[in-house]
Formats: sequence, C-alpha cells, structure tokens
Amino acid sequence: MSDHKASVERHVLVLGTGGTIAGRAASSGDNIGYVAGQVGVAELLAGIEAPPSFMLEAEQVAQVDSKDMEFSIWCALARRCAQALADPAVAGIVVTHGTDTLEETAFFLHSVLRASKPVVLTCAMRPATALSPDGPQNVRDAVAVAATADAQGVSVVCAGVVHAALDVQKVHTYRTDAFASGDAGPLGFVEEGEVRLAKPWPQVSEQGMRFAEDLALDFAAPRVEIVLSHAGARGALIDSLVAEHVRGAPGSVRGLVLAATGNGTLHREIEQAAARAQAAGIRVVRATRCSQGRILAKPGDAFPDAGALSSVKARIRLQLELLGSEAN
Repeated sequence: MSDHKASVERHVLVLGTGGTIAGRAASSGDNIGYVAGQVGVAELLAGIEAPPSFMLEAEQVAQVDSKDMEFSIWCALARRCAQALADPAVAGIVVTHGTDTLEETAFFLHSVLRASKPVVLTCAMRPATALSPDGPQNVRDAVAVAATADAQGVSVVCAGVVHAALDVQKVHTYRTDAFASGDAGPLGFVEEGEVRLAKPWPQVSEQGMRFAEDLALDFAAPRVEIVLSHAGARGALIDSLVAEHVRGAPGSVRGLVLAATGNGTLHREIEQAAARAQAAGIRVVRATRCSQGRILAKPGDAFPDAGALSSVKARIRLQLELLGSEAN
C-alpha cells in the first residue's frame, strides 16, 4: 500500500495548448514557415522519460497558435491547473505553449492560482518537424522543474533557464533562448536534469483574488486596450474608445494601459486624451515600454503606474482588478 501511495503522489501532469512546439512545417529545414498547434501533447511526450519515481500524464487543453490566445482558454487552463494542484497525486504541472503570448499566460496563472506546487510553462522556437527541434529538451527541463521537491509558483523554462512568471519577457524574434527576466534575473537553470537556483522560488500569495476562488465559473473578460505613447502620437484613438464607452456600446472599453516612454512619461496629446478617458470612468494605468527597469512614481502623477510590469502584464492585472470589482 505504501509503495502504491508513493507512486501515485509523484505524477507530473503535462497540459498542451498548442504553439510552435506543436508545429509542423513542410520540410525539416523550415523553422519559420510552419503551422503552429498541429501535434498533440501526447505525441510531444513520446521519447521523453519521466524522472525516476515519477510518471507523466498528458492532457490537451487547447490547440492554438499562441498569437491567437484568448481569455476563455486562460480560464479553462486555470481551472484545470487548480484541479490538479488540489490533487495529492500531482507533484507538479507542465504547460506546453507558444512563445508569442507565453509571458501573458504565465502572468495570468501567477495571478489567479495559489501554486504551492510548481506550474511550469515551456515552449519552442522551432517546430516539432525541425531538423534540430528545441522543444523536446525544453519539455525535459520543464518536467525536471515540475518534479523538484521544493519548487512552487508559476515559472517559465526555455533554453535551460528558469524564469519567474512575474519577470519573464520574450526578447528575441527567432533565437532559441528567446526569453529574459530583465533586471530581476532568472530564478535558476536546469543542468542535466538538475535544477540550480539563483534565487528562491516565488512566494505563493495566500490572499489571491476572488477569481481564484471561482474558477468553476465562466468570466467575460473586461475589455482593456493598450495604447503606445510615441513621438508624434495623437489622442484620436483614445477619444474614439471613450465615445464608445459613453454610448454604452456592447463590449466597450473598460480600461486603458498606456505603454509610456521612459519613467512613465506620455506625449501631451496621449496624456490629455487619457485624462478625458479617466474622467469618463475608464480605468487608466501607465506601464513603461522599456524592457528593463520600473516606473518610479512622482508626486502629482495623473495616472497610477504598473511598476515593473510590462504593458501586456499590466493589461491582465487591470482586467482581473475589474473582474474583482464586479464580483464585490
């Protein structure tokens, strides 16, 4: 009985969502002209051995090119992860995912799950049919992290590097080591199946959001748009969004994230239009468009800032905050 219990408690659940890692191209020499999301997650695991005393299980949650990722898929993925985290038979979770929106999915899961066990997203920059695919090694490394006894929180594993969901960003268009963690630096590294930490695992929030308690429910995502501040910017786009909101048009914008220059600065026309949006009841948040650093708030700032969050992560946080305000 004890041997059976020990084996049951050491499962790694691998959830597939599609992406380049599951892509197929017409020839093995084509690393960019492929169709993403063609190979099932069970096939991706073929030939990948589980760590000693562990078993691998595969489930397909979605099969999409991650550029087309949707809030509804995030909800389905979060629900399945929540179920697995509560299952004593599951030691950790691996999610195979496309690279384009991987950092967004990772941050969403970080925001809504109390991940006292590891939830590890991994990916590939080359399709499964490539002459030298990077996906199999990334999956092996992700499984190694998911099977690490003291691991917790949501992380991303790519090219042997472990990144925290809060910090990770895609920083290159085609290199196999396409991700970085900016000023924060990586969590650690996977070396021949062993995890070497550079800093502690992420803390797991015990507070969470209401969404984390209601994962069985289906939510419609509040519409939050990102507007880039740049030289010669104009406020017409923001004004059109405000007009929709004032008319009460279905699906009108509820929030704006301003991808600001430098330390949260905005072109004067963007700033003026954003002030009109805020006055109309639209939530406005600034995020820096710089890939490193954080916004340092100043007295008298007209809009709150997202600190070190990128604009895409600030958008997710604002969506969840809007959902939380609806629930209360």
